[in-house]
Amino acid sequence: MLTSIWNEWLYKPLFNLLIWIYNNWTNENLGWAVVNITILLRLALLPFSLISERNRVRNEVLIKDVKSLQNNVHMDEITKKQEIRKMMKSRKVQPWAKAIVLGMQALVLILLYQVFLRGITGDKIAKFLYPIIELPGSINTNFYGFDLGARNFFWAFLVGFFLFFEIYMNYKKLKLKIRKKDLAYFFLFPLIVFLALWFLPMVKSLFVLTSLLFSVIIHQFTKIIFTPKKIEPSV
Repeated sequence: MLTSIWNEWLYKPLFNLLIWIYNNWTNENLGWAVVNITILLRLALLPFSLISERNRVRNEVLIKDVKSLQNNVHMDEITKKQEIRKMMKSRKVQPWAKAIVLGMQALVLILLYQVFLRGITGDKIAKFLYPIIELPGSINTNFYGFDLGARNFFWAFLVGFFLFFEIYMNYKKLKLKIRKKDLAYFFLFPLIVFLALWFLPMVKSLFVLTSLLFSVIIHQFTKIIFTPKKIEPSV
């Protein structure tokens, strides 16, 4: 039953959308079809992305407020702790929004992997294609000289470097000193992502990179609309 639900309600709809985009939007370029389907997914998840970004902005302000409070030499430690608790309560966040965005992207990532695992030759495409979708014949997996179905060092490295740079910029923006316990996240997280993507078809790296770039655009946009006021500690 679970296999039937997975195939009929998840795999086949995504597969058919991918082929439809391939046939009609991207001049039979599977790479751009993946980019388009990634953007469509992120647009569908946009309300949750905006909530997640609002939480991010609030947390950034909270970190700065707490840091400023901790550096206040005119306040005793007990009062500082009380004020920090008040600040934490005042910054209402919804962590579920980010979980939904990440969860849906992970699901599509698995489905895309399954597309390439099952193969995209003519007979296998016809098996899962809806009657209203035109059979494309031979699928072009070449994306500017790179094979979407093959492992690729360059694209995996590109994603890993992008994550490393993004983490570095976040620390720099918040003016936080990198402690020893932060080094694991700072270096190991991009490295693990790079190694994981290196052992997977290049299409995964393209999907992740497109999603990351979309997140950057959303982040820049939300900087304009989400400007929470700084909470002043009570005297």
